[in-house]
Amino acid sequence: MAIESRELYDSSNGDRWYLVREPRSGRVFIRHEPNLASGGDTELIEVADFLRRGAGPEQEELLRLIGTLVEQR
Repeated sequence: MAIESRELYDSSNGDRWYLVREPRSGRVFIRHEPNLASGGDTELIEVADFLRRGAGPEQEELLRLIGTLVEQR
């Protein structure tokens, strides 16, 4: 079964972060795809670990997205 994904953040240097979910297990994580020039490998990051890494724009976007799940009354 395919992993479902949604682009979370696209940085000006070409790095991309995606919120991804494996439908079978329900596991949710962040996939980081570094820009080609950096030569880095794509990594899968647990959500809690991703948020602990700092307060960059990619973490802010995840928190904003989570905030949209709260119903306004």
